[in-house]
Amino acid sequence: MHLLTRFTLCLAGGLLLSVMALPLLMFVGHFELIAWLAASGKPLAWLALHLPPADFWDGLTGARDAANNPHVRSFLELCAGFAQLGLLLALPLYYWGARR
Repeated sequence: MHLLTRFTLCLAGGLLLSVMALPLLMFVGHFELIAWLAASGKPLAWLALHLPPADFWDGLTGARDAANNPHVRSFLELCAGFAQLGLLLALPLYYWGARR
């Protein structure tokens, strides 16, 4: 239970750091890195949009044919990219916490 709690806290910290990076990247003008994050989330977003039934996404977003809606897809791609970055940031935090 202690390991799960520590990993959850490290993942939350990694997600917080990755989401805080978005305004920083926008302020500095590195929009290509934001586009890279969105591109890295494309496969996971595609799976998330096409595996559940269509009624799930239609009910969740309120958009008709949400799986083919470009706004829903691009938002989910960006969220998946930031989740991947948060996981990559959480792993060193977890490792450094285990060494103490």
